[in-house]
Amino acid sequence: MDDGGRRHMLRALGAFAGVGVASLWAGCAAPTAAHESGGLPVPPSGVSGFAPAGTRRIEQIAPGVYLQHGLRGEIGPDTLGRTGNAGFIVGASGVLAINSGGSHRDGQALLAAITRSTALPLRGVLLTHAMQEFIFGASAFQAAGVPVLMHHDAARLMAARCEGCLKTLQRVLGADEMAGSRVPRADITFTAADAARALPDIGRPLRLLAPAAIAASPGDSAVFDDSSATLFAGALLDADTIPDVQDADLAGWHAALAALARLPLRRIVPGHGPVAGAGLVASVDSYLRQLEQRTAALLQAGTALSEVADAVDLPAFAHWQRYDSTHRRNASIVFLRQERALMLKDARHGT
Repeated sequence: MDDGGRRHMLRALGAFAGVGVASLWAGCAAPTAAHESGGLPVPPSGVSGFAPAGTRRIEQIAPGVYLQHGLRGEIGPDTLGRTGNAGFIVGASGVLAINSGGSHRDGQALLAAITRSTALPLRGVLLTHAMQEFIFGASAFQAAGVPVLMHHDAARLMAARCEGCLKTLQRVLGADEMAGSRVPRADITFTAADAARALPDIGRPLRLLAPAAIAASPGDSAVFDDSSATLFAGALLDADTIPDVQDADLAGWHAALAALARLPLRRIVPGHGPVAGAGLVASVDSYLRQLEQRTAALLQAGTALSEVADAVDLPAFAHWQRYDSTHRRNASIVFLRQERALMLKDARHGT
């Protein structure tokens, strides 16, 4: 590739580096005005009846561990942006909520579900990462006097870009659906160094996991419940859903997954998708490695960037949600990063 072509690739990489701010749904989301779910269960498949748009299901998946299921599909009128999993853990003396939903209204529904499930006090809500379907319900928790916890780096990322996400949601979903929603400010922040002391005491042994380096995104965190061997994985793991690499450091992500694999996992609540077993860690790691290997081979072969999204076909993952959208974007992002690394290596060696 000549110098002009290399400069073009570097400019393109810079554009992708800013995609978290500019992209419509990458790291942000989209719904439309609709019904309040109130946390009511969705009728099982095949049962007659009508579930309003955005209806969520609350399920106890282990003793004292509850999941608010994210809806399958893209953010839009049918899901109201309620695509991310949330939940809560009930201890002997209190409750910890994990993620808050995609709007003030969605957060209110989760709060109502917690109140119906236990009379114990809600000690805090942890936001595991800065993505819109997980954070905008926090306003409902703070209005109820519940503190918001978040990794320092994730809180900085949220403050830097999520105002734009909120405006997009308000435009797409309407003012009514997003009424009361705002970009939250974390009441308590932590780093990897002090994560072990950051969680409130709920009378149940919990581990707050915070990778020392960037993994899926800056400031990722996860919660492991020792009593049930349940992991709330946040951005680190999606199930049957293509993970988004736009904010990731892939080396750091592989290291974080290796650490998760050493936990005595019985079940995993992913950021998106159904509850999974311990094998999910290896599945996500395999996707990332195959993505890197395939794009590296295309780079070596001199493939044009315009051809990459179509050329990075990974049949083993074609049935995962967002294969036709997020996977194609992932391929371009990783290809450009590898191209940049190659250019920098050449520059160091004077070639």
